[in-house]
Amino acid sequence: MVSSMKAWCPLVISLLAIWSPIGLTAAASTAGGAAVPATIPLWPGMVPGALGDGEDDRPTLTPYLPDPARRTGATLLILPGGAYMGLAEHEGRGYAERFAADGITCYVLKYRLGSKGYRHPIMLQDAARALRTVRAWAQRDGLDPARVGVIGSSAGGHLASTLATQFDLGKADATDPIERLSSRPDVVILCYPVVTLKDPHAHAGSRRALLGEKPSAELVAALSSETRVTAETPPTFLWHTVEDRSVPVENSLLFAEALRRAGVPFALHVFERGAHGLGMGRPGRPAPPWYEPCLFWLREHQFLPAPQG
Repeated sequence: MVSSMKAWCPLVISLLAIWSPIGLTAAASTAGGAAVPATIPLWPGMVPGALGDGEDDRPTLTPYLPDPARRTGATLLILPGGAYMGLAEHEGRGYAERFAADGITCYVLKYRLGSKGYRHPIMLQDAARALRTVRAWAQRDGLDPARVGVIGSSAGGHLASTLATQFDLGKADATDPIERLSSRPDVVILCYPVVTLKDPHAHAGSRRALLGEKPSAELVAALSSETRVTAETPPTFLWHTVEDRSVPVENSLLFAEALRRAGVPFALHVFERGAHGLGMGRPGRPAPPWYEPCLFWLREHQFLPAPQG
């Protein structure tokens, strides 16, 4: 893991007394539980950049907690897909329940959407705030704030790759202690992600919802994540299918190529068959076997402990 993240750990200790509207252990379901977890507002008061005060204007985090006996100390922020027009539950709760069963504390982010009038950089603002917040909660709850990853699918993968390539290390003089923390994920998992917004491999619907009808070429390039990879981009796991007709496999290939050039560790799994948006698999639409290789990769990067026995 990135040792530089340890530098801010003493700071996070001061966050133990900050805003905490609910006790997570009581409010969130454990893996396999039937209860629907309580949602937590991303900002406790006024939401920066809000167009109104309705439900669609208030981003939230929904916790999914592992059985305490299986808790690994790792945390995942989950960004569902939906072309920046909606949020796919099977790429949110579906992932959270599966990863929580393997001991990872999970939070699903409901970020603001283009279908509700929002445009970049609001979505990135929500994702960065969420990453900082779950990092603060990791320290508060006895987890490891240097093992906080992000997973995103489709347009959620674009948001995750944007966060991974356009993070910041926090504002040391911020009055809000959460804003002093880094928004850099420690690992990134991209599932059939939208990466480039440039033709011919862009997903036009996601680009339109994120940037509007006629974005400038400069803005399109700036939000094409393959152009923003540096040596500081976090280690990344990608998977895609050749048969994906909605988001071409070239999106993952372009990102992997950029990671390779920058010397960033990555794993790329390209499966021949499978439609877009499969997640963990759906009735009549099985997903390729990506999950176990992903866990193996997370162990390789010491995000998860080695299996016992």
